[in-house]
Amino acid sequence: MKALVGVDIGGTKTAVVLGRLAGRQPRILDRQSFPTEHGRGPGPVVERICSTARTMLGARSIAAGDLAGIGISCGGPLDSRQGLVLSPPNLPGWRRVPVVDLVSRALGAPARLQNDANACAVAEWRYGAGRGCRSMVFLTFGTGMGAGLILDGRLYEGASGLAGEVGHLRLAEDGPEGYGKRGSFEGFCSGGGIARLARAEAERRIGSGSPAGFCPDHRALDGITAQAVAEAAARGDAAARHVLEESGRWLGRGLAVLVDILNPERIVIGSIYARCREFLEPGMRAELDREALAPSAAACSVVPAGLGEAIGDYASLALAMDAADGEE
Repeated sequence: MKALVGVDIGGTKTAVVLGRLAGRQPRILDRQSFPTEHGRGPGPVVERICSTARTMLGARSIAAGDLAGIGISCGGPLDSRQGLVLSPPNLPGWRRVPVVDLVSRALGAPARLQNDANACAVAEWRYGAGRGCRSMVFLTFGTGMGAGLILDGRLYEGASGLAGEVGHLRLAEDGPEGYGKRGSFEGFCSGGGIARLARAEAERRIGSGSPAGFCPDHRALDGITAQAVAEAAARGDAAARHVLEESGRWLGRGLAVLVDILNPERIVIGSIYARCREFLEPGMRAELDREALAPSAAACSVVPAGLGEAIGDYASLALAMDAADGEE
């Protein structure tokens, strides 16, 4: 049995996934996660990744020679061609870390590194909601807003591997700050962006004497999260629904730019969109229909990610399959 190891390195936790080849789609055999503890530097994290993988392989009596490939998904910036983690903001102190070389040497198998948005795009294209497409855009819509681009049947990375940084697009002259820019796509459409929109809405309502259900007074403003807004919207809170509708409208404007420039068959959106679609979609659809060229909008469907909460696992295993096949 040829085995695969997938690694998903995040700012708060790291997951190690054991899989095996099952036709062209990997099958997940085991999964373990642990706190990243990035403050100790990359060395202890890489060591724990490797020791966790060895334990998982040993538990299933998989010999070292039967490990076919390793996939590593990580937030950027990074250099996927050289296998370097450069300096991600959620991993302070990780500067030019040769993670591919370190993990490959320790586990004795080829490895491949890719940023998380690109890796998730490949996974959704192969195994999820993007199957059958030649041109697809995947949007993270989670902690931040990033994109992975599948164009003409292959992942498009750009001249320096930074294609798809759509969160940096400025959609308005002013607005919530995301990606270091006020009024950016990420500022309106991300977990942090929704929280900032919600704080502004709650403050306005408190000032008018009709506080939002998710924030009864000014003392609670700093504790507002996107999750709290989503939960309040599900309970029927009008203020929470208004916040998500506003985010949805800006999502539609951002999608219109992508639709007009790239003319994709499908846009797949993960995380918050998948969980809050009923509140985000009406505003998104109205703005997309208003802003995008009609023929391009008609050719593109917008759908939630199909792999759900397992998308990160399949993303890292998709990279492991590419490493096993020797694909760049």
